[in-house]
Order: sequence, then C-alpha cells, then structure tokens
Amino acid sequence: MTDGWQTLADRFGDALQRDAGLARYTVARLGGPADGLITVRSTGDLIDAARLAHAHGIPWIILGGGANVLVADAGYRGLVIVNHAKGMRFEDGGPVIAESGANFSTLGRRCMSRGLAGLEWAVNVPGTVGGAVVNNAGAHGGDMAAALDWADVLDVQDAAQVARWPVERMNYAYRASALKGQRGRYVVVEAALRLEPGHDPAELNARADEFVAHRKRTQPPGASLGSMFKNPPGDYAGRLIEAAGLKGRQVGGVQISPVHANFFINTGGGTADDYRALIDLAQEQVHAQFGVALELEIERIGFES
Repeated sequence: MTDGWQTLADRFGDALQRDAGLARYTVARLGGPADGLITVRSTGDLIDAARLAHAHGIPWIILGGGANVLVADAGYRGLVIVNHAKGMRFEDGGPVIAESGANFSTLGRRCMSRGLAGLEWAVNVPGTVGGAVVNNAGAHGGDMAAALDWADVLDVQDAAQVARWPVERMNYAYRASALKGQRGRYVVVEAALRLEPGHDPAELNARADEFVAHRKRTQPPGASLGSMFKNPPGDYAGRLIEAAGLKGRQVGGVQISPVHANFFINTGGGTADDYRALIDLAQEQVHAQFGVALELEIERIGFES
C-alpha cells in the first residue's frame, strides 16, 4: 500500500476493500473494479474518507444509489465512497433535514406520511438526496430548485471545510447545478428541504401513486441508468432517438428500449462499452438527421473521454 491507502486502512479497517467490483453498486449492474472502496454510514465517515483521499492525492468519487452513472468496464483508478449515511430529521415548524445518502423516494414517502407536501414527485426519482441536490433532480413538474432550502457541502479544495450553501448558490438550471461536474471537489453532506405542512397524507400518497402508475405505463422496467440524455429545448430526447430509427436497436447486451427510446436497458451481460457504442450511435444519428446535439444526463465514470 502507498501511504495514502495505508492511512485509509488505519482509519477504516476492514471497511476498506481493495480491487472491489462496482457492478453491485450500480443500477445498471455493470462496471469494473475500483482500486479501493469504502461504504460509509455516517456523515463523519463520509467527510473523513473524502478528506483523507484528497490529502494523499488519491482520486475519489462518491456513489449513492448508483443511478444515473455509467462505470467503465476497466473500473475506476481511485477510491469509491459508497454513501449510506441515511439519517433524517423532522423538526416542527422547520425544514426537513436529510443526510446525503438517504434514499430520495423513501424521504418523499416519509414526508407525505407526515402531511408535508412538496416531494410527491420524488417517488419516481431513483438514487439519494445528495445525487438529487447535485443534479437538480426533478419529475412531474417538481424539482430540487423549488424544494431545497440549503445544503451543507464539503469543499476539499477549500481547507476541507463544510459550508452551508443556500439554494441560490446552487445556480440551478435544468438537471444542472454549481456542484455538477465537480467530482473530486465537493461532497453534499446533508440537505434541508422546504415543505408545506398540514396536508392530508392520504391525498399526498394518492397523488404520488398516480405518478408511479404513469411511470410504469410510460417507462421500461429492467436495469437502466435512468434517462440517458437531457431533453433539448422544446423537444424530447426519446422522440428524436425514435425518429432517427433507433428504437429497439441493440449492441451486445444493451438495448435502446422499445418502450421509451431515452432508456438504454442492460438485457443481460451488457457492458459499459456496449452502452458507449449506443450512446455514440444515438448522438451521431440525431445530430446527422436533425442537427440536435444530445447532451448526456447520466455521468460516465472511469472513461478516458
């Protein structure tokens, strides 16, 4: 071990795994090994892991629910921190505060059970609170830009301090924020959400159930990464991919879904290179036929380009 890996081993003991496969930690069920992997269950451990890796020059990333990420077949040369810090606090008259590893859809259901309105749309959003904050997650007309009050964020490049970011500092846009694309620098530690009290839990859950039913009717089951591309202004990525004649196209074990063309499904034995080939094909054909440059909504990890 280098000094950095030894320091991590001294701090985390057997929780540090070397050459750990990442497929089990991603929704798409694929991805090669990481040099090291630590599963953390507290915000203190989350902060320590990122601080120590940065201090010793070890590249690091955080995985939450493993949605919206494509991990290369060669894996990741560095430390993967799997965030299972899942605490939630419900304070009378105040915001709902959740640690960044909390499951986002579970948080939505727990808020509804308390008559708190504003996260009904979250029942259809995979992944964690931290991922939702970074990506400005949204569905059914709601998003984090409307729900977030503040987030505590670790910046390893600023004396490794945790600072409270108000929602305005996030510079939210469609599936974008000031944090997105800054892996290796920022860590969302926890977030506070502004929700509206005093609602009937049964009515909130009924509305959420309608969202779930709509998703089941319109989106495919199976192992996917979620929406592959952002919707371009005034159009839909799925419509463009289908119009380009690619709906149902398959490379290896990965298929552009015949149900919804913006979902790429691992039908079994798919690889990250299969995904990359289909991503490139969709981007090339949509641009050639319609002059539209599709922008990825998912994030690629471990790829050189």
